[in-house]
Amino acid sequence: MSSKTNFSIVIPFRNEAENLPDLLESIKSLNYPNHLFEVIFINDDSEDDSVEIIQKFFNKSQTNFSITSNERKTNSPKKDAITIAIEKAKYNWIITTDADCQLPKFWLDSFDEYIQKHDVISIAAPVTYKEKNAFLNRFQILDMLSLQGATIGGFGIKKPFLCNGANFAYKKSTFKALNGFEENTNIASGDDIFLLEKIAKKHPKQVAYLKCNQAIVKTESQSNWRSLISQRIRWAAKTSAYNNWFGKLTGLVVLIMNALIIISLLLSCIGAINYSTCFYIFIIKFSIDFLLIYKSATFFNQKNVLISYIFGFLVYPFFSVYVACISSFSGYKWKGRHFKK
Repeated sequence: MSSKTNFSIVIPFRNEAENLPDLLESIKSLNYPNHLFEVIFINDDSEDDSVEIIQKFFNKSQTNFSITSNERKTNSPKKDAITIAIEKAKYNWIITTDADCQLPKFWLDSFDEYIQKHDVISIAAPVTYKEKNAFLNRFQILDMLSLQGATIGGFGIKKPFLCNGANFAYKKSTFKALNGFEENTNIASGDDIFLLEKIAKKHPKQVAYLKCNQAIVKTESQSNWRSLISQRIRWAAKTSAYNNWFGKLTGLVVLIMNALIIISLLLSCIGAINYSTCFYIFIIKFSIDFLLIYKSATFFNQKNVLISYIFGFLVYPFFSVYVACISSFSGYKWKGRHFKK
């Protein structure tokens, strides 16, 4: 099948000098014809040499690229950056990704083939973390695999409620028709799920998940627990503005089950319930979670991270409940900026 679709790749960045080389090399290695795509970088007030790295790299390449400066208009720098990029985009199909990502060789080919075969206006696609030999990294991959499993499942039952802005495509005309991120600009994050929510509500039959190994984008995991907690608080902060009842119900069930593990453990320690009851709750959740993560790990070819599943399973209830509690009262730090709840 010959390539036909034109793409505008949108990449906001802020102080990503360390991560940009991998991204740029992966863009250079894309199999897709150069004349069918452009790359729009949006500099969100970087203080390092990110801009120079991009310019120096593409001066030796035939890739059609541009760098523009972000203009802060709302409480969400990333949404501002994407909005500016879309205004400048030459093509109708927009694909967003992040500056700390690595793109697969047949990334655009996969999107193009799907678009040619299906009547869609928005496509969510797979994202996972790059693998490193450390428990914290494997813990995050396991978490991401569970999220991706839930994402695929949501699309599978025609109730999409999750996607990841590191690998998300939609039509420029659709973005404009729905007034972009309007109504959600007071929340710093959520450039992906709020837009998906809008599109799915208006065009439920034209949203899809691209379940293709050749489309898997890999991103950097957090380097320490403090950064990870801050990231998860940022993710959790947008739930109060989320209107998708199925997504909220799913999140609530997950939170209750994690809290139930902790509560049953405490109650069994003080003799309020039998240890066997705590064990049964543990086994039920352990089995359900493992099945979901195993299926995701098989698709993403990351079954090796399952060596940390048991320990990760023991840590995760405390981690998730802590994040949920803190996010209800606290702001967070992101890209060197502080955001209020």
